[in-house]
Amino acid sequence: MKKLFTMEIKQPVPSPIIAADTTKQPWIYSRTLDGFFILLPPFAALLVIWLFPTAFQPQQGVSVAWWVILVLFIDVSHVYATVYRTYFDGGTFRRQSRLFIWVPVLAWVAGVVAYAAGPLVFWRLLAYMAVYHFVRQQYGFLRIYSRKENTGKLSRRMDTVTIYAATVYPLLYWHLKGPMAFNWFIADDFFYVPASGKILDILWGAYLAIMTIYLAKEIGYSIKQQAVNLPKQLHVLGTVLSWYFGIIYFKGDLTFTLLNVISHGIPYMALVWAHGRKQYHVAAGGNRFLQTVFSNKGILLFLGVIALFAFVEEGLWDGFVWREHTRFFSLFQGLPEVESSVTLMLLVPLLAVPQVTHYVLDGFIWKMKEDKYNWREQTMD
Repeated sequence: MKKLFTMEIKQPVPSPIIAADTTKQPWIYSRTLDGFFILLPPFAALLVIWLFPTAFQPQQGVSVAWWVILVLFIDVSHVYATVYRTYFDGGTFRRQSRLFIWVPVLAWVAGVVAYAAGPLVFWRLLAYMAVYHFVRQQYGFLRIYSRKENTGKLSRRMDTVTIYAATVYPLLYWHLKGPMAFNWFIADDFFYVPASGKILDILWGAYLAIMTIYLAKEIGYSIKQQAVNLPKQLHVLGTVLSWYFGIIYFKGDLTFTLLNVISHGIPYMALVWAHGRKQYHVAAGGNRFLQTVFSNKGILLFLGVIALFAFVEEGLWDGFVWREHTRFFSLFQGLPEVESSVTLMLLVPLLAVPQVTHYVLDGFIWKMKEDKYNWREQTMD
């Protein structure tokens, strides 16, 4: 039977600038994991603040419930996620055992020396280590999401300037404006150099200029390539918003903690999970424990192990030192509250060892150029 007629229906071609080809986006693991757990957190935190403004007033402190969620189960827990890349991986540990053993030992020794010079000296050093770590994580994700771009050196440098401006400008504002309603760790752990309004205006102008140049550069590049690097742009935008609103705009302890912790801790844990899935589940590498942790049903074990470590660490802090959340850490209230300056000099740096170790080892295990830890090829295509 002959066809009486044929009709060809042409599908409309979407604008490549608006609808980027998601199959070619430089995701680390997948659009879903990257989108929800690496890129979405700062936007989700801002949405919560916008929906419940009365709960995030500048004078609003961090309640016990918020502290448990944000500090214990996200901030401190993400520190221990590093163990999946280091101490729990037998092959990696054997190859880098000297580094993995000496870093915590030297961290404790250096901490004791710093604390002997004064408790505030110790906390200031720890605060600035943390700040550097937080800033570098944003830069690291920028490099990951820019890895497939065919751009020149000048363009890459502008990306670097932009991500550092997004993080360092709010920190400069904090240092030059003076003490805020919040601290990084304890009161006065930052140096404050009060500056005139003119200096702050100059910094603000430079900040806006950098952001404008970056935006123009990216629009031009997207038009030329007929595609948008979606994860990169969302990462840069999320960094700009979370650091500016968290430190400069809202000026509240709870808002700072929410934006700071969620934007840092959740993406880090997601990165470790993405690496583990490809390294230990898909490629069936590592030991049986890691294969179980990163299996289809292993997410609860993944989170449970690091949450348990975090609970024990914070319980020891509360029992020996802080005594701030005694009801939540009732299991640790039998510990003696340490008041001896000599004992504190030895104990406080010891309790901070996991945190310092996390800061230091991160500078090694996530390197893009000199990857001695078998993560780039295993994790990213």
